[in-house]
Amino acid sequence: MTRKLGVSLGCYGGLQLDEQISMMKKYGFEACFTGSENPNLETIIPALKDAGISCDNFHAPFNKINDIWKPGEEGDDMAARLYRSVEKAAFHGVPAIVVHLSSGLNPPHVNDTGCARWAKLMEIAKEANVLICYENQRMLSNLAFAFEEFPETARFCWDCGHEFCFTPGRHYMPIFGHKLSALHIHDNHCVFNKDEHLIPGDGSIDFGYIAAQIVESGYTGTVMLELIRKNSDLYPDWTADRYYEHAAAAGKKLIADIDAIENKSQKE
Repeated sequence: MTRKLGVSLGCYGGLQLDEQISMMKKYGFEACFTGSENPNLETIIPALKDAGISCDNFHAPFNKINDIWKPGEEGDDMAARLYRSVEKAAFHGVPAIVVHLSSGLNPPHVNDTGCARWAKLMEIAKEANVLICYENQRMLSNLAFAFEEFPETARFCWDCGHEFCFTPGRHYMPIFGHKLSALHIHDNHCVFNKDEHLIPGDGSIDFGYIAAQIVESGYTGTVMLELIRKNSDLYPDWTADRYYEHAAAAGKKLIADIDAIENKSQKE
């Protein structure tokens, strides 16, 4: 099975859209994602389509996401941003959005106010035929709420980097892997709260474990790298060519490892 390799739009920083597309095409990236509040979607989506690169999902806004659990205007405004994200995805033919449920170490507790807004989001998404993929951050209870409350429609985005720097020792895939519909693959040095978004292999995460978990889940979609060059000091003087080439090699190695585990398990 041939899995697509993807990378976050804007990962290198400072490049024009045509330069990013050129790098992606040159090094074999077939998919990407961007934020739903990117002001240039009207330009980005047609350009990606013309280049034969899929936009697998939009990342919904997450600044002020804790407001969604709070009563009042601020919470309503945050919810409206998520609703608009679904509408934008439907308009541009993007099949899913990735959503955070909370932020930080002390977010508001799950409550009726927030639950009502999430329920409305799920209704809007179902009507628009857009998947909502909930991403692991720090709070297991929030994810558990989403999958318990919306068992037929809620999907999972596994952020392997977050697992190792935000919640060390906690493993999400054995619990939610059967819901997996999106990946955020990146590396870090497993230092608490240091979300580096490194190219796989440049940190301390065991990507043999990552590959095995993906196989176990049955996921066959894009292996999406969520890279942010500026989040670390490992790549300050790298050219775009060097960065994208290194990222593509790491992503292709991960796909090869996934395929090898899958092929071995099929023979046993």
